[in-house]
Amino acid sequence: MKKELETLRAAMIQAGIDVYLIPTTDFHGSEYVNPYFKCRQYLSGFTGSAGTLLVTGDWAGLWTDGRYFLQAAAQLEGSGITLMKEGEPGVPAVSEYLSENLPEGSTLGFDGRVVSCREAEGFAAKYRLRTDVDLAGEVWAGRPVLMPSRIYPLGLDVTGESPESKLRRIRNAVKEAGADYHLITSLEDIAWIYNLRGNDIKNNAVFYSFALIEEKGDRLYVLDESFAGSEAAGKLPETTEILPYFQAYDDMEKLPAGKILLDRDSVSQALCRKLPDGVKIIEGRNPSEKMKAVKNQVEIGCTERAHIKDGAAMTEFICWLKKQMAEGAELTEMEAAEYAERCRSRREGFLQPSFDTIAGYGPDGAIIHYSATEETNQKLKPEGFLLVDSGGQYTDGTTDITRTIALGPLTEEMKLHYTLVLKGHISLAMARFTEGTTGAELDKLARGPLLKQGLNYKHGTGHGVGHLLSVHEGPQSISPRGTGCSVLPGMITSNEPGFYLEGKYGIRLENEVLCEKGEDGLLQFRTITLCPWEREAIITELLSTDELKWVDNYHNHVYQALKPYLNVECAKWLQNACGPLI
Repeated sequence: MKKELETLRAAMIQAGIDVYLIPTTDFHGSEYVNPYFKCRQYLSGFTGSAGTLLVTGDWAGLWTDGRYFLQAAAQLEGSGITLMKEGEPGVPAVSEYLSENLPEGSTLGFDGRVVSCREAEGFAAKYRLRTDVDLAGEVWAGRPVLMPSRIYPLGLDVTGESPESKLRRIRNAVKEAGADYHLITSLEDIAWIYNLRGNDIKNNAVFYSFALIEEKGDRLYVLDESFAGSEAAGKLPETTEILPYFQAYDDMEKLPAGKILLDRDSVSQALCRKLPDGVKIIEGRNPSEKMKAVKNQVEIGCTERAHIKDGAAMTEFICWLKKQMAEGAELTEMEAAEYAERCRSRREGFLQPSFDTIAGYGPDGAIIHYSATEETNQKLKPEGFLLVDSGGQYTDGTTDITRTIALGPLTEEMKLHYTLVLKGHISLAMARFTEGTTGAELDKLARGPLLKQGLNYKHGTGHGVGHLLSVHEGPQSISPRGTGCSVLPGMITSNEPGFYLEGKYGIRLENEVLCEKGEDGLLQFRTITLCPWEREAIITELLSTDELKWVDNYHNHVYQALKPYLNVECAKWLQNACGPLI
């Protein structure tokens, strides 16, 4: 067993804890976290962005989803930790495993600041809880320090709406819900409400904070102690009081009797536990979540400008990569990823990647969220596929794009699978649907061509994208499970079907799409990502006339939009890459 687990078990015995739970999140339920919060990674060695570690006296298991099955299997090898493949037949969920293996009355431990109120309530019905101890953090020798970044403001030329206006809309929603207070812990929501950004989490423009909105005032609790006296703070509404980050826990205990609106799925058990008996919870999603997801015209215009920059950078990258391969250059996955970032960094307003670039060649492309290391870094060959999933944070907005690039000759099998994935992508891109349609219904369109061949993929088809925020945001989701949230005009969502053949290659084709209302009242998508497909990977005979027209129209738009931003060589390459299929 890993020595880290043995150290944790010793601490569990001392604390009287039978089983300890370590999720992958922070005090705000974030998907991506500051290094300070990577306890699960420290204890297990698994580096993926999703997973839950459960440790008993003689067993340990790590639950993760289909994006990470191959990666987790490799990283957990020899650790003594069992990989629990979420959603697979015969694999119990964490709560089911506990029910089957932990006798009632046993003590379950976790840090209550990183487990949601709802999840903790489910555990409390069966077990004694110890939620006041961060054992994973206590046994972590050399744990990184939680250091805040500088908080900076965004102007109305980027956001399109003032914090005063957003707070007014939220207060109206809180009042309609019958609440006196509204507690917000989502970092993306808080950054959006106040038109502020930071960099407390790598590649995510957020800052650690809590917000409490009341009828006539609001409190913003920030980790950055210097912010209160900054020029940016002076631009906040007069109603906003800036307070120290950890004071939020103490202030919850002092709230006068009333009703508080909060989301039990995101607010931590530790914060909910602080509320006095006289403060009653009204459960509901943050009103700001949907407001944030429906972009205004200023946000849409900015995002479209960001995609022109990003498309030019990706075109420059692919043009360079193909030339290097044709000339026999020796490159690795990591070198390809570094050059893609270099192409973005040359674009005006580029801040940072929107996530760590995924560049997987051949078999590594079949690892859905692959991350190359010095040990796994493959050399590229002038054949087969390189899957590159990447994106950028610009002063205009956030981008996310995946292209599967042909580095040389392809097999007929590769071409077939590429074409099937492209057909699914086009089917979703061309969708026309009524108001109220959910992501679960739309997901079927993207999987249809693959399912007809008995094929599928183990990830969702689309996620919401933030505006100079996190690259993965809700509430909308295009996936078999969905979220119950309908896709609305103004929402920007990814369209990314894929196919992965373990040990051989992976294919994923991703654009961002904007939901709009057509002249006939039906909803539709407009693709805003700009980058060509792989012509040599497309079996044109498998595409319908409408699908062929869609590709040609898309390619023509890509060429016309990007050519002014490319040098002569890249513009010539793009013209050929965007040539008509029919």
